Amino acid sequence: MMKIFSWVTKDTNINFMKSKNITYAVSAILLALSIACIAIKGFNFGIDFSGGILMEIKSPKVIDVDEIRTSLNKLAIDDLNLQSMGEDGTEIVIRAQAADLDEKAQMNVINQIKETLGKTYEYRRIDLVGPQVGGELKKDGIIASIIAVIAITLYVWFRFEWQFALGAIIGLVHDLVITLGLLSFFGLDFSLTTVAAILTLAGYSVNDTVVTYDRIRENLRKFKKMDQTDLLNKSINDILSRTFLTGLTTMFAALALLIWGGETLRSFAFTIFWGVIVGTYSSIYVSTTFLSLFDLRATQDEANINPFGNA
Repeated sequence: MMKIFSWVTKDTNINFMKSKNITYAVSAILLALSIACIAIKGFNFGIDFSGGILMEIKSPKVIDVDEIRTSLNKLAIDDLNLQSMGEDGTEIVIRAQAADLDEKAQMNVINQIKETLGKTYEYRRIDLVGPQVGGELKKDGIIASIIAVIAITLYVWFRFEWQFALGAIIGLVHDLVITLGLLSFFGLDFSLTTVAAILTLAGYSVNDTVVTYDRIRENLRKFKKMDQTDLLNKSINDILSRTFLTGLTTMFAALALLIWGGETLRSFAFTIFWGVIVGTYSSIYVSTTFLSLFDLRATQDEANINPFGNA
């Protein structure tokens, strides 16, 4: 580990542009697979969006999940799902996707579950979302996500020349689609906390790209005769240590949540953890390599650096 830190803090001279065609192909395959998975499998919407009941219970001894399932099956509850959580086997999550029931009927289901299980269990969390509220939350979550992406897009568009802005937007869409594809593939719980993680991912991805773009524009002014491909490589290498150390720190925090945060935070932590990886990748191999398709110096001379660019 110390060797990695020692290596990344030194001046590097990696030719990132050399492998851009390979990374384009990898990204295209991942995007196609993600879109196909979303279209075919869809998302595992949590009770926030689908409506229903969620209960987290704890026992002083190891819980026999099959025994509890057998007891609850006598209640004839539709779409009942039990899942063990924690390492010692003393906690489980009970989900009932009772979206077609009103709030009074759902409360009746909760009371039936409590009566069946008895008083030996500790009910650590009970969430109840009606079908109408779940539908409204889903709509509001979609609207909030769209507004956030549009706001980020407008900021980048005014902050940089259009080539830079287009590269950042392509990188952002790349990260969001692949992340959504993975959430669909693994069937992770898609809830309001997942939406928050996706928006955090979007901000992280664009921030990483903006830092790289700032260094590119700085080097365009500083090295007026340097070949553009060499300049792009140099710009990435200049901020590589910052990118690596920032990403690694965030990944460690997300990994801790993923391992010890429990079932409730699993999809959130996974999204953040994966988002750091794909966001770092796209800032280099998608957003920055995309700029190699344009003559940046000609564009810079014509625009004379727009007033928002020096912000």
